[in-house]
Amino acid sequence: MTEVSVAKEEVAATGDLVVLKSVNKHFGALHVLQDVDLTIARGEVVVVIGPSGSGKSTLCRTVNRLETIDAGTITIDGRPLPQEGKELARLRADVGMVFQSFNLFAHKTVLENVMLGQIKVRKADRKQAEVKARALLDRVGVGTQADKYPAQLSGGQQQRVAIARALAMDPKVMLFDEPTSALDPEMINEVLEVMQQLARDGMTMIVVTHEMGFARSAANRVVFMADGRIVEQATPDQFFSNPSSDRAKDFLSKILHH
Repeated sequence: MTEVSVAKEEVAATGDLVVLKSVNKHFGALHVLQDVDLTIARGEVVVVIGPSGSGKSTLCRTVNRLETIDAGTITIDGRPLPQEGKELARLRADVGMVFQSFNLFAHKTVLENVMLGQIKVRKADRKQAEVKARALLDRVGVGTQADKYPAQLSGGQQQRVAIARALAMDPKVMLFDEPTSALDPEMINEVLEVMQQLARDGMTMIVVTHEMGFARSAANRVVFMADGRIVEQATPDQFFSNPSSDRAKDFLSKILHH
């Protein structure tokens, strides 16, 4: 163990926000997560990449218990994931999630979508919730769309509303599960730009994505998964210029040189 990693071990006690230990998950006979260990520090941006079916999205979804695990432990801010009920709702408020499909309430306006969780879960009063919602919609660049319904917005706008909605809960960590994969190419950058800004602002983020440019520029660490395991993790510079595993070399050669 190098001196650097020893020093890192010491800050770990205070700095670790999300810790997965020996996490296993099966879907029937399929072993989708195999002894996964992953620690995310406060303020860190971790981008999870790998081939389809490698377990990336499942990993992301275990962190707010959208997927239950069969073995191992997950703690957030030093507390184990609750099983169900009020505790789980509270945890999900601390763990913002942005999905591939935007999951907005179609019958509510953009503004109402961003206010709802604040009122229901955080017990904010309506006025406060509205002020905050408008500020967040401005922050993600869709403030002028507040009174429209989701169907009236482009995919990129809807996804930015979904980000604002997650931010409205003041989450400790944000999970992004392939947030741009359902978008038309010209809309991808407007969502990635918002995510880049969040990263710069110090938000703790776990991002599952195929966008290698984002991984290079915004990640503190790249985690490469294949066949349900974490094969390697490194800084973006290290990973993209000199991956240590054959599996990662093969993956990068396929996506970077076509």
